[in-house]
Amino acid sequence: MPRTRSALPSPAGPVRLTPDARTALRPAAVTVDGGFWHDRRATNARVSLPQGPDLLESAGNLHNLRLAAGTAEGTFQGAYPFVDTDVYKWLEAASWHLARNTGGDTGEGAEAALAADVARIAALVADAQQPDGYLNTWFQLVKGGERYQDLRWGHELYCAGHLIQAAVAHHRSTSRPELLDVARKFADHIDSVFGLPGSGRPIDGIDGHPEVETALVELYRETGERRYLDLAGYFVDRHGHGLLGGDAYCQDRVPLRAARNVEGHAVRQLYLLAAAADLAAEAGDAELRAAGERLWHAMTTTKTHLTGGLGAHHDQEDFGDPYELPNERAYCETCAAIASVQWSWRMALLTGEARYSDLIERTLYNGFLAGVSLDGERWLYVNPLQVRDGHTDTGGDQSARRTRWFRCACCPPNVMRLLASLEHYLASGDGQGLQIHQFVTGTYATDRVRVRAETDYPWHGTIAFTVEETPSDGPWTLSLRIPEWCREFRVRCGADTYDSAADDGWLRLSRSWTPGDQVVLELAMEPRLTAADPRVDAVRGCVAIERGPLVHCLEQVDHPGGGLDDIVLDPSRPLAVKHRPDLLGGVTTVVAAGRRRRVPDRGWWPYAPATGPESELDGEPVELTAIPYHVWANREDGSMRVWLPTS
Repeated sequence: MPRTRSALPSPAGPVRLTPDARTALRPAAVTVDGGFWHDRRATNARVSLPQGPDLLESAGNLHNLRLAAGTAEGTFQGAYPFVDTDVYKWLEAASWHLARNTGGDTGEGAEAALAADVARIAALVADAQQPDGYLNTWFQLVKGGERYQDLRWGHELYCAGHLIQAAVAHHRSTSRPELLDVARKFADHIDSVFGLPGSGRPIDGIDGHPEVETALVELYRETGERRYLDLAGYFVDRHGHGLLGGDAYCQDRVPLRAARNVEGHAVRQLYLLAAAADLAAEAGDAELRAAGERLWHAMTTTKTHLTGGLGAHHDQEDFGDPYELPNERAYCETCAAIASVQWSWRMALLTGEARYSDLIERTLYNGFLAGVSLDGERWLYVNPLQVRDGHTDTGGDQSARRTRWFRCACCPPNVMRLLASLEHYLASGDGQGLQIHQFVTGTYATDRVRVRAETDYPWHGTIAFTVEETPSDGPWTLSLRIPEWCREFRVRCGADTYDSAADDGWLRLSRSWTPGDQVVLELAMEPRLTAADPRVDAVRGCVAIERGPLVHCLEQVDHPGGGLDDIVLDPSRPLAVKHRPDLLGGVTTVVAAGRRRRVPDRGWWPYAPATGPESELDGEPVELTAIPYHVWANREDGSMRVWLPTS
């Protein structure tokens, strides 16, 4: 698709491009009113979001704000200097939900209660702000008011970034200025403090956790103040110049423009890259765009798990080396999945390429959604691809068991805000028409056209589109993303049938439309076995089961009579599909054939000469039930695995 400046307005979502943004596409308006994502978002609205204030109260986050405001007594509660961000992310999530203001997900009384909580907590934030705009309860209460003395770990600008994003969401959702005024005052303070040597500002520095950069771009988009965009550019370009000791953990080893692969702390890297994409769009920076394309390709080809999860190391929450993609020690932080979606969406808008939305789909349905339980009350911080038989779990933030809340509670409100704003990541428009990136039941619209979709995706591959509004002055193009995983599809459009897409992953239907015209997309959803790149040592000799956009896994609870470590899948036997309305809220499973490997007793030493393995390949036949990965850990504790040995 051509790179253009489009006059199409952007909906009031997390990414609201200016009219001069140099992007191929612009976000379209989507309403999700049925189906898979509607149900998960309804749980978010009905259960997760309303619990937020009580959880923030019990964890001490709101108490800290009162202390900073001078309206309470006591001591700071919490283990980290960035606990304020839990409040800000919840405020952002609640604001995006209230923007829809339908009452349909929670009921009118619950909507009013949520709005009251938002107003109350936003007022707490405003009261805690210092006269010059600074706001961080840890440094105000614990560090005696010292500022910007620990940029590597202090997270002061990271906290500011989440405050700004919450304020922008609140302003776009309610048109009320109170929280935006707080954010602007803090941003003005930061702008007065940070800058290049010779700028007259006292500090040339960056935060060890990028986040303020993409937030400042959005504040520029909301206010029109160019200096916020310039400040974001300053922070992005100062990474990699040794201001934090040249540490890859903080993206300070090499400038982003020169980087060849993603490295260091996964969430930090991805937030920085989201900002780079924002700057490429608003400033027309071709070098930043090229860096984003290069690094995205390197990440997906060498450092991305099958689920879309990112982060190989528990230590420093790090990407790891190329092809270092472990299973039971996979980190795959839920926040990293969210950051990946945010970056990929910006790259999709910037370039118009479908591959970015392919990764968004994979991440949403697998690496992201596994982070929240079906009931909306329990969470996973890390998302391994295997839990071994006999696993001893000590609990805590990095537990493989779902947890009510965390000491470092970054993930739960982050999940809430992505679910609450999900409609803004699903479709786009340009001067030629409408592009459907993700398939939901609901309506997709630009300022000129509106299309209705009905689907039971991802359980079934049929998506039926009906044109509801269309201009009468000529043709336009309806573009459908054909997923990367799909090997066969068919589109019926009137008397025409299509079964091939362009090399860039888009099927484009250009014509003069009339209201009532229908398009039916049918994606073949046969289950399949997937193998990894042979350089991924951790899964060599293994396959994974997938169907449509869903990665599947085995759970011990479905395989009585033994654990999963001795399971071997038989790839010569066909896979079968079985819908289970009684299981995990209603899921489609994949049934495979396998056996329980019989391993001979070797005495006290488990290693033997690499000859004669045939005796180990025999074993008891067993029917394997593979469930979607995103619903694992919703029943009893036990082992789990995605990658299955075939010998």
